[in-house]
Amino acid sequence: MRKLKNSELDRLTVDEFKGATKTPIVIVLDNIRSLNNIGSVFRTADAFLIEKIYLVGITAQPPHKDIHKTALGATDSVAWEYRENGLDLLQELQTQNYELIAIEQTENAQMLQDFKALDTQKYAVVFGNEVKGVAQEIVSACNTIIEIPQYGTKHSLNISVTVGMVIWDLWSKLNAR
Repeated sequence: MRKLKNSELDRLTVDEFKGATKTPIVIVLDNIRSLNNIGSVFRTADAFLIEKIYLVGITAQPPHKDIHKTALGATDSVAWEYRENGLDLLQELQTQNYELIAIEQTENAQMLQDFKALDTQKYAVVFGNEVKGVAQEIVSACNTIIEIPQYGTKHSLNISVTVGMVIWDLWSKLNAR
């Protein structure tokens, strides 16, 4: 088997991306510290045609060299917006008929593999701070809590890994026809 060259991958241009039909998901980054994690989320959002990323609280915003280093230009293709207050944002998204989902470990959380995504629903998926996770007030405002099952000794996954797993899973379920 021959490895494909980038020129053979038939990717969209930035303008084509902006005009393409998007996956009905917005990503909410709740107080993310790492600029590299933020850049990685932009790349994942680009890969799966995500509608928009909301950068909340202390989450840094492009342009920044450390975000750019891992985003590799995805900050130019993926729509994004900064919001100071996550609760206000979630209330606004709820009025736009988004199902609010926090990715967190809580009592009665639904395991990722058990979550049934509907292709008629829009989703706002909240990912939290690398140390503290999603703030309790944000968790309380969400309709659904999803947990990624883990079986080892650690209590969490890196946020960029978590975003990749969750967005791939939701994208797969929304596009399974």
